[in-house]
Amino acid sequence: MSIIRPEGEEHPGLEAAGVAAAEGADVGSVVAAPWSTATRRRGRVSLSRRWRNPIGLIGAAIVGFNAFVAVFGRFIYTVDPNAQPDDRLLPPSWDNPMGTDELGRDVLARIIHGSQVSLQVGVISVSIALVGGLLIGVASGYFRGFADATLMRLVDMMFAFPGLVLAIVIAGLLGANRRNAMIAIGIIIMPAFARVVRAAVLEVMGFPFIESVRALGAGGPRIMARHLLPNIVAPLTVMVSVYLSTAILSEAALSFLGLGTQPPEASWGGMLNTSRQYLDIAPWLAIFPGAAIMIVVLGFNFLGDGLRDILDPRIGPRVGDVVTK
Repeated sequence: MSIIRPEGEEHPGLEAAGVAAAEGADVGSVVAAPWSTATRRRGRVSLSRRWRNPIGLIGAAIVGFNAFVAVFGRFIYTVDPNAQPDDRLLPPSWDNPMGTDELGRDVLARIIHGSQVSLQVGVISVSIALVGGLLIGVASGYFRGFADATLMRLVDMMFAFPGLVLAIVIAGLLGANRRNAMIAIGIIIMPAFARVVRAAVLEVMGFPFIESVRALGAGGPRIMARHLLPNIVAPLTVMVSVYLSTAILSEAALSFLGLGTQPPEASWGGMLNTSRQYLDIAPWLAIFPGAAIMIVVLGFNFLGDGLRDILDPRIGPRVGDVVTK
């Protein structure tokens, strides 16, 4: 009996199959077990390779570190961020690793408190945008027709205004505080979520299984909850990670303009605003909060790019052993 080997690949059970054939044993049982084992092994290797994304891992590390600082930083570095001793505008030293500001407050303690503010604003603002975008996008993509046209024209009107300008107007009308800033940021991000959700819902609605569940008598709420929402989780995950950085950057901008977190509470944007008057004699007042904003925003962007490469099969390098690019 001659054994044909697959081109470019050594089957782990072929030699054993030849021996089994010579002894009159069942060849299929000998070949199938090693082949299935090798297939499972290749699947595990391929899955781990997809998650081995350097950009995404760097972003996850930055975001994880920021979350750790926001939650546990005040217990590790116990200096009061609003304490005002007499040591003003001190450069970075062992006692004050990031120096002190114009009122003698420790800059590192205020950076740590600012990380709590930025994370809170990012999570709440994006949650507002996610809920609103889901409602608009699912309704528009599922019902189509007049509802789709009306909702999308409303979204187009919101896109016509520059995001930061619209946030300034909303925050100015509602009042200058952090809560209203979070509402304003959530509103300006909502149209992007609505557009992405609508596109994903329209794509899923074209799949044959939607017609099948309709034929079986499933109603609109059941189709939305059981079939639409689970199939649009991947793009929503990427959107959330990317727009968290937009929310943090927008909060810093509003605080810089005096429309976000109000003094004496520390926020990175407010610290940058205060540092303008002391750039010549105390540049660290601008360097450290500016670097914190840059690193955190970069981390969320890296994380979003990594999640997109992993979760989107049209972008990811490989699915199994088949190249999909």
